Amino acid sequence: MFEVVKNEIMKWLKVGFIYAISNSPWVSPIHVKNKQGEELQTRLTIGWRVCIDYKKLNLATKKDHYPLPFINQILEKLARQEYFCFLDGYFGYNQIAIHEDDQEKITFACLIRTFAFRRMPFGLCNAPATFQRYMTTMFSNLVNDCLEIFMDDFSIFGSSFNDCLSNLSKVLKICVRTSWS
Repeated sequence: MFEVVKNEIMKWLKVGFIYAISNSPWVSPIHVKNKQGEELQTRLTIGWRVCIDYKKLNLATKKDHYPLPFINQILEKLARQEYFCFLDGYFGYNQIAIHEDDQEKITFACLIRTFAFRRMPFGLCNAPATFQRYMTTMFSNLVNDCLEIFMDDFSIFGSSFNDCLSNLSKVLKICVRTSWS
């Protein structure tokens, strides 16, 4: 498990998502889970993921009630479309910068040392609302017209194949030109 955590932390350090920090009153513990969400290895696993337990921080956090769309409404809208495609914005979470004053709040401890995130990690109670707000703002001219966003999933649609491709191109151009910092 130590190697799993160390390798993940080294990846995060290399891309600048985290940095070493000496002290914070908000240090959260780290867990390693397999793809089934189990914390203990009970059988051969294909992969592991590092999870940070932000329960203490999430309890103290003022909740952001930005509305998330209803998935059934998105699916109903897509069911009426002739053509559609999906994009997964999983890594978009890690593109949203955390304000410097708040970085010490999202620290975590492991056997190596204590680290803080510069970019929004998974596990924060307001992360889905923050990401939804950011994406809705970023794609405001396309939402409901040719794009639906649910958390980190993007559904692009059009009345013809070429229309759908054209709309996909619009979405990708916005992604490329948007400054994530």
